[in-house]
Amino acid sequence: MFIDISNLKKSYTSGVVITEVLKGIEMKIDKGEIGVILGPSGSGKSTLMNIIGGIDRGDSGRVIVDGIEVNNLNDDKLTDYRREHIGVVFQFYNLVPNLTVGENIEVVSNISKSPLKNTDDVLAAVEMQDKKHRFPRELSGGEQQRVSLARAIVKNPKLLLCDEPTGALDYQTSRSILRLLELVNKKFGTTILMITHNAAIAAMANRVFKLRSGQIVEDVVNQGIVPAERIEW
Repeated sequence: MFIDISNLKKSYTSGVVITEVLKGIEMKIDKGEIGVILGPSGSGKSTLMNIIGGIDRGDSGRVIVDGIEVNNLNDDKLTDYRREHIGVVFQFYNLVPNLTVGENIEVVSNISKSPLKNTDDVLAAVEMQDKKHRFPRELSGGEQQRVSLARAIVKNPKLLLCDEPTGALDYQTSRSILRLLELVNKKFGTTILMITHNAAIAAMANRVFKLRSGQIVEDVVNQGIVPAERIEW
C-alpha cells in the first residue's frame, strides 16, 4: 500500500472554539494509482492533502506514504520528505514571476535529490518546449498550469498532489491538463492524488473518496475508468 492513512484527526483552536476538521480519516491508495478526493468547500480536502504532503501535521492517527510514517517526522525530516517525495500542482500555479519557464523548472530541479535529468524532456512532455524563455506573464492560464505541472514532475516525485488543478481553467484547457496528468501517471508511474469539486474528473481515477464534514462518506474503487480525453461535464 503506497498511501495508508488510519484514524487521522485534525482540529484547529481559535480562542475557546475548537473546530474538528478531520474526524478519523481512513484512506488507502496503491502505488501508481490515481486517486480523487471530492467534497464541498470546508469539508477538509485541503487539510488532508496538506498533511499527506507534509505541510501540516495531524493531531493523531497514522499517515504512511511509501513506507514513511509522516506524522512522526521531525521538522528537518519533514523538509526532506517534501523535497524528495512530493510534487505539488497548485490551482493558481505559484510560478516565480521574474524567472522564465525554463528557470522556474530548473530552480526546482537544482534543489531536488534525484530529479529527471533533462528539463527539455519535461517541457516536451507538457508541450511547452517552445515557451522555455517566456516569463509567466506572457503565458495563458493553461500554459502556466502546464509549467506548474512540469515543475512538479521534474523532481521525479513518488507522489504528485494536485490541488484543484483545473479549477481556474476553461473546459478545453481543463481536459488538456487532465490528459497531461494521465500521461505523467502512465509515463513515470507517478502516484497522483487530486482534490476537486468537479465530480466528472472522478471517472479517470482508480479510487474516489467523497469527503463531507471531515469524514470520508464514500470510498469507491473505480471499475470502469474513463480516459481523460472522454471526460465531459
